[in-house]
Amino acid sequence: MGQAVNVNFRLDAEDKKNMEQVCTELGLSMSAAFTIFAKKVGREHRIPFDVSVDPFYSESNIKELKRRIESVRSGKSTLEEHDLIEVD
Repeated sequence: MGQAVNVNFRLDAEDKKNMEQVCTELGLSMSAAFTIFAKKVGREHRIPFDVSVDPFYSESNIKELKRRIESVRSGKSTLEEHDLIEVD
C-alpha cells in the first residue's frame, strides 16, 4: 500500500449524517467507506453503481406538475382522497 494522503471535499450536512449512520451500522468508518469506493473505481475504471437522472425531475414533468398545481389553486381542479391500489 502506498503512502496515505488526506483528501478534503464538501458534503451536505444531511448526506454526511445519513452516511455516518449507515457506516456505523456496517461497522465502517467514513474513511474506510470512501477508501473502498476509491479502490473499486481504480480497479474497475468506472463508478461502481448506476448513475442516472430521475425522470420525475425532467423538464416536461416539472412543467406538468406546475400546471396541475396552478389548476388546483385556481379552482379548476380539485383533489380527492382515494384508496391506494396495490400492484403486484
